[in-house]
Amino acid sequence: MNTNKTTARIVGVLFLTATVTYILGSGLIESILNAPDYLMNVFQNESRVVIGVLLEFIDAAAVVVIGVLLFPVLKKHNEAIAIGYVGARIIECILLIVAGVSLLLLIPLSQGYVQAGASNAAYFQISGTLFMAESGLAFQVAMIALGLGSLPFCYLLYRSKLVPRAISVLGLIGYAALIASGSSEIFGYSIGMVLFLPGALFEIAFPIWLIVKGFNSSAIVSESAKTDSNESEQMSLSTA
Repeated sequence: MNTNKTTARIVGVLFLTATVTYILGSGLIESILNAPDYLMNVFQNESRVVIGVLLEFIDAAAVVVIGVLLFPVLKKHNEAIAIGYVGARIIECILLIVAGVSLLLLIPLSQGYVQAGASNAAYFQISGTLFMAESGLAFQVAMIALGLGSLPFCYLLYRSKLVPRAISVLGLIGYAALIASGSSEIFGYSIGMVLFLPGALFEIAFPIWLIVKGFNSSAIVSESAKTDSNESEQMSLSTA
């Protein structure tokens, strides 16, 4: 039971770490990339871009660890969902790294743009647009992967009562909205940040609950007893 409480607290801290580092990292990067002539500014603000991407990489690492730590807890209730959640988190991590690397490639491109001046400006601008598009696409696909893996995860939380069902329902709504947002962005329909709100609320409420309260101990004990009973029955049948 103490192990489960420790796991819950670590997972809660990692959820908050992932959220904070991504917000800080993307904030640093977007403040540069949203400028009209961003290619002129990227190389001059190289350290800010690198720090921003590194913060996003911390987010990418945290989401994988979250999946791995939750696996033994979720496995007791549904192994397929547990495996699927870990897989979705790994895919999310890889795609977030791809998105970050695409942004890092803007640094040498910006240096070349500054040195070239007016000559070949179109080449650098087209290349910059492609790198940013690649980064944006990788991020949106990462969010879709996260949503697809987290919907069964939240359903399992709801069914098992590991956390209050209100939090699980918020997660179901939030990740469904995240899939809708990512899909619409890929097809060229920008809805804005409104569809991120329910998921963001879940990724704040859920970790805070885990840190303060942990998983519902009665749900864990009940499922462990059921598992032990099934294993005993299987052993009895095998020896009969």
